Amino acid sequence: MKLNKKITIPIIAICLVGATTACGTKTATTTTTNETTTSTASTFSQNKLSRQDINTTKTLKNSSDGEHVIAVDGTTENYSNTEVIKTGDSDGDEADFYGENAAIFATNKGTLDMSEMVVDTNGTHANGVFSYGDGTTVNISNSYITTSGNCSGALMTTGGGTMNATNVTAETTGNSSATIRSDRGGGTVTVNGGNYKTSGKGSPTIYSTADITVNDSYLESTASQGVVVEGKNSVTLNNTNLMANNNTKNSNKSDYYQAVMIYQSMSGDASEGTSSFAMNGGSLTNVNGDVFFVNNTTSNITLSNANITNNDANGVFLRAAAAGWGTSGSNGGKVNLNASSQAINGNMIVDSISTLNLYLNDNSTFTGAINPDGQSGNVYVELKNGSTWTLTADSYVSSLTCDVNSINLNGHTLYVNGVAYNENTISTGNAIEIKTSDSKSSDAKKSDAKGGSQEKPSDGQSSKGTPPKKPE
Repeated sequence: MKLNKKITIPIIAICLVGATTACGTKTATTTTTNETTTSTASTFSQNKLSRQDINTTKTLKNSSDGEHVIAVDGTTENYSNTEVIKTGDSDGDEADFYGENAAIFATNKGTLDMSEMVVDTNGTHANGVFSYGDGTTVNISNSYITTSGNCSGALMTTGGGTMNATNVTAETTGNSSATIRSDRGGGTVTVNGGNYKTSGKGSPTIYSTADITVNDSYLESTASQGVVVEGKNSVTLNNTNLMANNNTKNSNKSDYYQAVMIYQSMSGDASEGTSSFAMNGGSLTNVNGDVFFVNNTTSNITLSNANITNNDANGVFLRAAAAGWGTSGSNGGKVNLNASSQAINGNMIVDSISTLNLYLNDNSTFTGAINPDGQSGNVYVELKNGSTWTLTADSYVSSLTCDVNSINLNGHTLYVNGVAYNENTISTGNAIEIKTSDSKSSDAKKSDAKGGSQEKPSDGQSSKGTPPKKPE
């Protein structure tokens, strides 16, 4: 089944999932703990479904390149207890922007409700379940999804579509194949419960050019970042456990590995503006590298009562720094980090073209250093409502607001705008103003990930040629 889907929605998406390679080519422990968080990774991993858990009564197949097994175009349809098997290949924009070759596809304000489904794809650019376009809604529950080809996400949302997933287990093994995947045009994705795992290069569990909320779930990446947010988009994790082991790279654009990457590739995938990452409860365990990396964008990071562990003694908690995306000299990271009832362990590095406003509230604790190698970027630290900072090395900030007992120098020196801070004194400072330049992803010119430019496609159609590479 193949739809003629040249739909003129003036938002498009590209073939690459960020932190990915080109589609088709396809220790000491630092722990941040909060006793009131009761969820554990093992608890959520027990929610994992297997194929045998799903009672299917019929099987639907399609092996033709570019076609679908199930396609909903502007109608409302329901499927349950069905096994869906898709083979066959596609490439480029038609697959990754518009859903060509996806096993299950909904578009044109259609509504697709599914439960107790088994979805399996084995092909290049063969996404599992795809929601495309404003007004399109896909609801899937109690289902099992696997994809094994490159550029083949499990849940894919573009062009303003809506995706709702409840108690879904999804596993992808190909490169550039996030389990919860979006691309240009984004949309709204809500995940309740479930188990999501990736093992391919450039395949985070979540790649967001959308507004994505994940509740009470388990996420695991064994090669890529756990979560990537690009541009003016968001990821919110509520009572969710994330395990990330970023140990592969696709380019030389960054020297670092990380669990959560927030950036702007300038490829045209995502609007420019302030990104958002929030974590409420749950846990984040990082195996290799840094916990957070922010580059070439402005980001609000909000943490509340989450257990955060970094198993890499050489990694830092936060790195805001330039890398290979954007214009050299102005492509640092600009971060507002808000912590409430949150323990933070690990250093924070802010390079000379980056900015950090760190707000510690509601008895939050920070054990670590900021720029221990010397003054660099602009940094403001504010501690309120019983929050404390224990230094583990000399630290350098631009401005500081704290109460008498907020800072434990622990034998080190805290320099505030070049002047040593006296322990047990009040300090009053000012936050660093962070300016953003919001713009649409469809602006006429964008610098692509290779440093060139990409013309805006006309009439909502895809741009021609090979899409730019995404980050590792």
